[in-house]
Amino acid sequence: MVVKVGVAKLGNIASGVMAELLLDERADREDMQTFMATSGTKLEPADVDRVVSNLKAYKPDFCIVVSPNGVLPGPTGAREQLAAAGIPVIIITDDVTTKKEWEGVKASNFGYIIMKADSMIGARREFLDPVEMADFNGNLVKVLAITGAFRKLQLAVDLVIDQVKAGKKGAELVLPKIVMTTDKAVEGEFTNNYALAKARAAHEIAMAVAGQNVKGCFMTKEWEKYIPIVASAHEMLKVAAMLCDEAREIEKACDSVMRKPHKKDGTLVSKNKLVAKFE
Repeated sequence: MVVKVGVAKLGNIASGVMAELLLDERADREDMQTFMATSGTKLEPADVDRVVSNLKAYKPDFCIVVSPNGVLPGPTGAREQLAAAGIPVIIITDDVTTKKEWEGVKASNFGYIIMKADSMIGARREFLDPVEMADFNGNLVKVLAITGAFRKLQLAVDLVIDQVKAGKKGAELVLPKIVMTTDKAVEGEFTNNYALAKARAAHEIAMAVAGQNVKGCFMTKEWEKYIPIVASAHEMLKVAAMLCDEAREIEKACDSVMRKPHKKDGTLVSKNKLVAKFE
């Protein structure tokens, strides 16, 4: 059978840039297909309703709802509407675990993957232009990829696809409930301890970026003070991306980069030598 995966992208976080691509990296899987509907940059109710309508029409086996601040009314409404239509939902969002609404999500039937290092951008007009926005997201994608956070996200969604292929549906599906800490992200990703240490540092820095950007965007009123704050957060993320490059280069020098591609039937194969066959 072919598993149908719907993706609702509401607003933008780095995980949303890659969510469906991680499941079919060479666009040759024959066991599943994805359909993504997006609200664009905003989370307005009308935009969210359009996304939900398109996904319902697609009739997916399950949906991923990816957004910043997944406890806001827009993302909350989207997942509740999809669930009311009998569609299982996995939430992918940035760190909402300190917010009071999080307890309701945690106790619900929704699956979730909380990407703690998928940090808020420094959205101050005096600082953030389109180039800075793209550069920030590029650095964040690199950090989430190389530290292992994206692989753990992909593996978790693949497990749900496998359940559908095995005949489970609706409420029978066991959905992931993951908070992507540094330990969770880097687990099993590196053979060299120096590479591991650099990746850990990168993930921890990326998590700390959010605190600086929240301070600069919401807690500081004076423009001459908040501009350096958000700029410093972006500098932190640049350093995190550099650490990831260094970690990757160490693994390459050891000829131990882990590769786990999908075969056409969705099976994962692996190797950690460049010139070797997959197992």
